[in-house]
Amino acid sequence: MILKAFKEKSNKKHLNKLIAERHVNVDDSKINSLGVILNIDEFDDLELFRNLADFIKIRPNKLKIITFSANKKEKQYTWDDCFDFNDFGWKGQIKNIELQTFLNTKFDALISYYTNEQLELKLLTALSKAQFKVGILQTDERLNDLIIKTNLKEFNVFKAELYKYLTILNKI
Repeated sequence: MILKAFKEKSNKKHLNKLIAERHVNVDDSKINSLGVILNIDEFDDLELFRNLADFIKIRPNKLKIITFSANKKEKQYTWDDCFDFNDFGWKGQIKNIELQTFLNTKFDALISYYTNEQLELKLLTALSKAQFKVGILQTDERLNDLIIKTNLKEFNVFKAELYKYLTILNKI
């Protein structure tokens, strides 16, 4: 139990270091690839993100969705890549090869679609090598380049706002 607390503190320290070292470089390059980090415990309709990618003209092979679940039983029922607490080590170390591959992929955009203040989800967002990060309003606003304040269940509002701002920023 005490080791778990030390591990969490180690990961928080690593997260703050990653955020402090991050250089935001928003340019007007077009979005051709999209990564999505989703908390499956909060929102479980992955098909909406496939429709979103199609809507902003991203080919299906350039879309990658990963899900995180704090509930280990949930992991058995998902058909996409799902990760949990056991895939994270000390100092933000990732133990899962598939997850590390996702984080090393240089997506043109990353959508962090979660509101739960889960340290592991924040680590995934911070560790991602994506050029442009979009998220829903969270308490730590340093994680994302564009924050769209909407409810998780109002996906159509999120989709419309995302399209509007990506058009304004000349990303699509």
